[in-house]
Amino acid sequence: MSGRDVVIVGGGHNGLVAATYLAQAGKSVTLLERLDDFGGAAVSTQAFEGVDARLSRYSYLVSLLPARIIRELGLDIRLLRRRYSSYTPEPGTSRGLLVDNGDAQATAQSFAAVGAAGDAAAWHDFYGRTAHLARTLFPSVCEPLMTRAEARRAVDDDRAWHDFIERPIGEVIERTFANDLVRGVVLTDALIGTFAPAHDATLAANRCFLYHVIGGETGDWDVPAGGMGAVTGALEGAARDAGATLVSGAEVTALTPDGEVSYRHLGAERTIAASTILANVAPHVLARLLSEPAPERPEGAQVKVNLLLERLPRLRDSGLGPAAAFGGTFHINESYSQLEGAYRSATAGELPSPLPAEIYCHSLTDPSILSPELSASGAHTLTVFGLHTPDRLITPENNDAMRDSLTRAVLDSLDSVLAEPVEPLLMTDAAGRPCIETKTTLDLDAALRLPGGNIFHGPLSWPFADEADSLATPAERWGVATAHDRILLCGAGARRGGGVSGIGGHNAAMAVLESR
Repeated sequence: MSGRDVVIVGGGHNGLVAATYLAQAGKSVTLLERLDDFGGAAVSTQAFEGVDARLSRYSYLVSLLPARIIRELGLDIRLLRRRYSSYTPEPGTSRGLLVDNGDAQATAQSFAAVGAAGDAAAWHDFYGRTAHLARTLFPSVCEPLMTRAEARRAVDDDRAWHDFIERPIGEVIERTFANDLVRGVVLTDALIGTFAPAHDATLAANRCFLYHVIGGETGDWDVPAGGMGAVTGALEGAARDAGATLVSGAEVTALTPDGEVSYRHLGAERTIAASTILANVAPHVLARLLSEPAPERPEGAQVKVNLLLERLPRLRDSGLGPAAAFGGTFHINESYSQLEGAYRSATAGELPSPLPAEIYCHSLTDPSILSPELSASGAHTLTVFGLHTPDRLITPENNDAMRDSLTRAVLDSLDSVLAEPVEPLLMTDAAGRPCIETKTTLDLDAALRLPGGNIFHGPLSWPFADEADSLATPAERWGVATAHDRILLCGAGARRGGGVSGIGGHNAAMAVLESR
């Protein structure tokens, strides 16, 4: 049985980050990936047969990837900033709220147009406060964990700490904003990938909100030029150049605490030994590989829909062009009251109606994902992320029917705020099928081994340690420890993991290097 310094289980972006750092440091590294390609959820795919468009099939925007990782690994990655933050149609009207990062006056006028003039100044003050959190907390994510007390001292703002860290996020939203539409736009950052109400006693929504507003020390969500596959393609190249051995089509079947990895590759059962195993899989999956009792199965709560349109749809707001409306995040039926109502419906076992969702158009910012012919024709991609569709609603028996129902719910929700229906605008693939692809939580579990379809591998944690947490070992200090000294988390399930960030991979690599 051959031996390596490090074996990495899972070739998503975090695994590739860890492999590159460790190989550059002279460690012998083997990375085992179950699928035929590397990148995990951060990949680009020609999703529609015979149509030359490479969509970011699962993950689609970048905020949490630290510039230092890009710099230190020498990655050729371009992240494109969107001028428009968001557009939110007011249901039942021809008005909408446009947040234009390039025109403060136009944004103020848009607030006034939806009856929220009094919230415009509050908006700037609110996001000024989150920007302060970003500047103070985000630089720490690639360093050993701060304690809660150290993080609070770094923030040095008791009001912000109370509002965003200690009390349910709904309290500060309701206290700060009067308009239901404005409140909803703010609340969405607390719900992407998280199933929770605004007044969530567990503060899961707060943790989700924090990660959404601190990325890059600005909170901006950028478009990866060339699609998400360009990000992981650069990481794969860097890992290979550093000397890491990357093996695709290698399904890991078992691990042992003393560093033995069993896997299946090219029809043969194989075993490899490692001084350290880095688990770029969900903690729930890691327990299964170790034949240990699994933690509570996490639950995702989203549906992902990819569409390819002949052109962008017309808006009810005749004074606004589609390039502005779809140039940022397009919120659909996501007022505060609608989001809270959707949560109540889902907890009662019902599919929310209307379904809250948000859309992003990659091809407006980066047309390179389309062939020149498609781009010249006016075609565009739409990525839809539907909220409050928890995994508890979906079973193996009803998955196909629920996928159809969710597709219909997404189209109906979008149609309810547009001047024309979306379905007739869908392109068709080589077989004449509409270019629309829906992924349920169960589909994500099957394709990517995301238990319950949870895109974060499990509940998010604060980016600091609680006072009771042990920080005695390198793995504990870097937030990657498991119950076994030779096995470390290196994916989204690590503390400070989640999103396309590379943070879990970076911190696992640092813990290995500090240990040895």
